[in-house]
Amino acid sequence: MSHKMVVGYDGSNGSNAALEYAAALAKAQGGTVVIAYVLEWSPYSFLTPTELEERHMRRQEELKRAETAVLAPVVESMKSKGVNVTTALKYGHIAETLCAIAEEEGATQIIIGRTGHSELSSRVFGSVVGSLAQAAPVPVTIVP
Repeated sequence: MSHKMVVGYDGSNGSNAALEYAAALAKAQGGTVVIAYVLEWSPYSFLTPTELEERHMRRQEELKRAETAVLAPVVESMKSKGVNVTTALKYGHIAETLCAIAEEEGATQIIIGRTGHSELSSRVFGSVVGSLAQAAPVPVTIVP
C-alpha cells in the first residue's frame, strides 16, 4: 500500500527530524511526502479596506519568501535523495490547517516534530502537537 504522509515543516530541528523520518518511510514503502509549511495568520475584521489590501500584499510576499527560502531548498534536498515530494504552503492555525491538508491530499498519516519554532505561542495557546493528536483525521506520528 502506498502511503502519503503530510509533514508539518517549519525549518526547526524538530521538523527536520520529522521530515527525515518521513523520507525514510517513503523510500521504504514507496510513499509520497507532502511537506506542509503553515504560516500563522490571524484574521482582523476591524481593518479598513486599505489596511486589508496592504495586509493581503504582505501576506503574498511572505508566502513567496517561505516558498523560496524554506520550501525550495528542502524539496531539492529530498528529491536528490530519491524521495517523492510535493508541498503545501498555507496560512492559518497550524494544527487545523495540517488536518485540512491531510484531508485534501488523501494522506494516511501526519508526521510532526515534538518541538518547533512556535514554542512560546504553544505555552500560551496550546501545542500544535497536542491539538493534532486530538483532532487529526489520520494517525499522527510525533518525532522526538
